[in-house]
Amino acid sequence: MSSLVEDNPAKNRFEILVDDAFAGFTAYQPRGEVLVFTHTEVDPSFQNMGVGGILIRETLNQVRARGGRVVTRCSFMSAYIDKHPEYADLVVDES
Repeated sequence: MSSLVEDNPAKNRFEILVDDAFAGFTAYQPRGEVLVFTHTEVDPSFQNMGVGGILIRETLNQVRARGGRVVTRCSFMSAYIDKHPEYADLVVDES
């Protein structure tokens, strides 16, 4: 299974392709260098395959590479970061 995660700024979301098929997204609202993540969705045909975890991991890696930060209103992303504390430094409080 090959996967590719790319930012789609026109739709304010990071999208994941699995074997060249659209498999899901994590949506955000931009606030300068901070992205407020609001929702993650994986296509039912790709659920329970680890696709959501790959999507969030690669999204956070790209945000880190840009020097950005995140606000996690999305429960899936919050749970991922709780399980992977190496990404906790990217999280900022909503204020």
